[in-house]
Amino acid sequence: MAYDYDLFVIGAGSGGVRASRLAAMSGAKVLVAEEDRSGGTCVIRGCIPKKYMVYASEFGRSFEHMKGYGWKVEGASYDHAAFMDKMHREIDRLSGIYARNLRNAGAELIDDRAEFVDPHTLKLVKSGKTITADKILIATGGRPSMPTDVEGIELAVSSNEMFHLDQLPKHIVIVGGGYIAVEFAGVMSGLGVKVCLVIRKETVLRGFDEDVRTHVHDELKRKGVKVIANASPMRIEKGGEKLTVHLSNGETASGDKVLFAIGRLPNTVGLGLEKAGVKLGGHGDIVVDENSRTNVPHIFAIGDVTNRLNLTPVAIREGQAFAQTQYMNRPTTFDHADVPHAVFAQPPVGVVGLTEAEARKKYGVVDVYKTKFRPMKDMLTQDEERVLMKIVVRAEDEKVVGVHIVGPDAPEIIQAVAIAVKMGATKADFDRTCALHPSIAEELVTMREKFVPPELKPV
Repeated sequence: MAYDYDLFVIGAGSGGVRASRLAAMSGAKVLVAEEDRSGGTCVIRGCIPKKYMVYASEFGRSFEHMKGYGWKVEGASYDHAAFMDKMHREIDRLSGIYARNLRNAGAELIDDRAEFVDPHTLKLVKSGKTITADKILIATGGRPSMPTDVEGIELAVSSNEMFHLDQLPKHIVIVGGGYIAVEFAGVMSGLGVKVCLVIRKETVLRGFDEDVRTHVHDELKRKGVKVIANASPMRIEKGGEKLTVHLSNGETASGDKVLFAIGRLPNTVGLGLEKAGVKLGGHGDIVVDENSRTNVPHIFAIGDVTNRLNLTPVAIREGQAFAQTQYMNRPTTFDHADVPHAVFAQPPVGVVGLTEAEARKKYGVVDVYKTKFRPMKDMLTQDEERVLMKIVVRAEDEKVVGVHIVGPDAPEIIQAVAIAVKMGATKADFDRTCALHPSIAEELVTMREKFVPPELKPV
């Protein structure tokens, strides 16, 4: 049977674009459908604008630090509208590059929503056209999760709307304890907004190492963020310009803006996957094998829509592996182990490998090396922020299985450390690496004493 295209890709985010470009450059006839803008979550409403907002929020603290170094800044002020205008100009530029790169590679890009009609046929919603394809790749990413059981939820916003605030709120209530909530708490606080963070658990950043969680939690509070733990929102009420969130523990939290950042869901609703026979997991995620193939042999899925490891570079590598395997005669799978990731909190987090708890569960006996210290840059200021560094080592062979950093430039540092961890470096390899002084990162190669919990120390 002759199809209209060799490959139809739904979604022009980072993963879909990488797969489409490589497939097209190999000679395949490729069509990409994107209902929003090229670039996907990362470029349009995620990593890139988020980090620009983090940068903007950090300057206030920098002005305070400057006093310790003899600088005087008079009359400094923040213009939110000017910043947002510049940021979105850059987002538009990047989105345009994604679209241009696709077309330069020989792929076709259309501004339309695609939905399945049958396993090989898709309907374009705007135009009404139907397209057939030999292979289909789903790369539709994720969307913010908003609860359906909270009365007045329509008064709240998701992370999507946070990138389009016309003006800063004076007081914001943020519901959620994951990385998106923590990052926005830091951004808003840094920009002078009073922040109340409501979390279901005792500590933020579930899934991260316990020392990291505690450190970030304490820093949030030290920097003025009010944290209400062990509480869930029940209803939201509006009185004038004020929104009040009623919580399960009997408390209330009020502000002129309420943000729900309670996680993200795979973007599969309405795609017509049932018409194609594609199997979904319990969270609406598309179930795939190690080659990103669904239960329908010619239909594949990559990125956040599969809910494997929801990071932009992972989606890119999955898309690359797909194209290399299917169109370039280079069978490739992506290894999801030891992928570095960051939380752009304030201070930021950089981690790679296993948490201490995960390592103990997997390997039994592990050694832990950790330190906390005040960074050199803060010594001439009044800032009491601390750096946390932690190395988790498999005891039987001294292999480093986890590295966790909270502090300035942690994401930059962890990228280099991830190379060593991925290569299987041992603690001895770290130890014989000469320190670069003075630097924060030198602590990674100078920690020598194993950490012993106080309860295990001899009396």
